[in-house]
Parts: sequence; structure tokens; C-alpha cells
Amino acid sequence: MSSRILIADDNVANRELLEAYLAKVDCELESAVDGADTLEKVESFKPDLILLDVMMPKLSGFEVCKKLKENPQTSGIMILMVTALSELGDIERGVAAGTDDFLSKPVNRIELTKRVENMLKLKGTTDELERLRQYIQEMEER
Repeated sequence: MSSRILIADDNVANRELLEAYLAKVDCELESAVDGADTLEKVESFKPDLILLDVMMPKLSGFEVCKKLKENPQTSGIMILMVTALSELGDIERGVAAGTDDFLSKPVNRIELTKRVENMLKLKGTTDELERLRQYIQEMEER
């Protein structure tokens, strides 16, 4: 089963660029156009990873990240904030919201694909660990 990546950015050119950069990564891609759309797509698409722009209409990337990480149903989704913001305060806000990593714009294709691959690998390992934990718990209850 291939991984699912949600690209959340209000700028069409940015979304298309990220999609093109990820063409060689074995994954399904979906796009969201603003913060509210991102939360809706999370429900229907169930992504493993979100490439999340910070400056978006309706809800900022910080707000979206915070909502997803506070919800037990979505807290395991990996979030890579893709942002033109590089001020220390913005990074601190992202960390406080629960982001897993940052990538500054303009995005470098090699850096993006390597980070995405590593985050998907980590997500797969985390998911497998959780399955094993649940299996052990079920066996102990017998």
C-alpha cells in the first residue's frame, strides 16, 4: 500500500511544484487549497504526511497543525511545514503547534524528497510499532 501525502497550499503554482517534485516518490497525492479544506481532506483522504503551508486563508498552517496534533484520531499524521517564514519566532510557533519538521521556501527538490521519504519511513515504523503493541495487549488479555 502506497503512502498518502496531502499538499496544503493556497498557491496553485506551489502545489504544482511540490507535486512535480514528489512524482518519483511512491505515494498518492491529494491537494488542499486552504486551512479549512485541509481539515476536510484529512477526514476523507486519511494522509500519512501533510506538506503544510503556514500562510493560508481561513486557518493558518499553525492552527491546522495544532488542531490535528490535539486530536487523537489525527495526531499520528506526520506534518512537514513548508514555509517562507524563517524567523525564530515562526519556528517556535510551529514547534508549539506540534509540527514534525520544517522546510523553507524556495523548496529544494532533493531536500524535499529526502525529508518526505524519511518521514514516511518513520511513520511506517511508528504504525508497525503501534500494531505490535496492540497485538501484545490483545494476547495478554486472553
